[in-house]
Amino acid sequence: MASTHSFSANTLAGDLCLANARLVLPDRVITGALTITQGTISDITEGDTVPTDAMDCAGDLVLPGLVELHTDNVERHIEPRPGVDWPHLPALLAHDAELASTGITTVFDAMRVGSIHNGKGRYIDYARSLANELLAARAEGLFKISHFLHLRAEICSETLLEELATFGPEDRVGIVSLMDHTPGQRQFRDMVAMKNYVTKKRHMGDAEFTAHVENLRGLQARFGAKHEAGAVAEAGRLGAVLASHDDTTTAHVATSADNGVGFAEFPTTVEAAQACHDSGIAVMMGAPNLIRGVSHSGNVAAHDLAKANLLDIVSSDYVPSALLLSAFRLAEIWDDLPRAVATVTRNAARAARLTDRGTLQVGMRGDVLRVGAFDRTPLLRGVWCQGNKIG
Repeated sequence: MASTHSFSANTLAGDLCLANARLVLPDRVITGALTITQGTISDITEGDTVPTDAMDCAGDLVLPGLVELHTDNVERHIEPRPGVDWPHLPALLAHDAELASTGITTVFDAMRVGSIHNGKGRYIDYARSLANELLAARAEGLFKISHFLHLRAEICSETLLEELATFGPEDRVGIVSLMDHTPGQRQFRDMVAMKNYVTKKRHMGDAEFTAHVENLRGLQARFGAKHEAGAVAEAGRLGAVLASHDDTTTAHVATSADNGVGFAEFPTTVEAAQACHDSGIAVMMGAPNLIRGVSHSGNVAAHDLAKANLLDIVSSDYVPSALLLSAFRLAEIWDDLPRAVATVTRNAARAARLTDRGTLQVGMRGDVLRVGAFDRTPLLRGVWCQGNKIG
């Protein structure tokens, strides 16, 4: 996938040199200096010398900007409370600024496609109009960081294929993920956990929840096979990476492999994660799961997959600041900082077919972070996107 720049050519920063830093390279950590010229890493040298006009990092870490493949954060900004519609452009700008402040320099903004208009599900289509505003803001250079589209294809819906048809290759959709939230399977195989989650989020009573479950099961029976096959085809038409969501069994993973899935979002069991690895499908887990030590849905704990060497990519999911923290938690588990950092940089970029970012190497985008630490907590001391300081 070609790069989508946050800054136009005439606004790219001049030389920036971060010196006397511990540079997190793909395979090791060295003390050295990193220079960015016109938005691109132009030089990496070893040693603690601080050249004239360089920034003395005083031994802080310097690592690549974080790459986020799946975040619900934009939806939180456009609907800060259930039923509250917030103006989209201010919401997008606030979302962008929040991610920049946490060290995320590339994001795939997840937007639901597939709505329910029968009064039982409260899903109303919004993705096309929101994408239009996001793409217009990106073209105007209004964002601090690099934004791409991630379409969350809701299988249990009425209008999935119609909504997907409104997108074209010119939108440069990066990811299409297959989301099957049918009650009683995948993420929601634990019906008690599902009821607790849904009724609190949507303020449903028992009768409303029962109707919601029956409706979703009916939609899956009517549209499930058609929507899954159609979404796979649409991902191919759009040139997007296809992702699975909440694979639970080896049968789920076998279907994902047959569909050409590139990475698996949040597999719910060790069995599924192992099958993904056996099938060459990268495994992504949520940072909140890793930090808390448990899934909020009662599924497999991310740290268990990490200890079993079945974790490749981490997503901030619903807590943007968790992404950087998760890399440091993984470094403790693996005793390998470069490997841990790769889960939130290089591995994510590769899964999304981005070849110009995710590592500290000459010729890569100048998306970098300066990070200190206090009491096991990373302290973000600087964020640069294409050499421009944004945080």
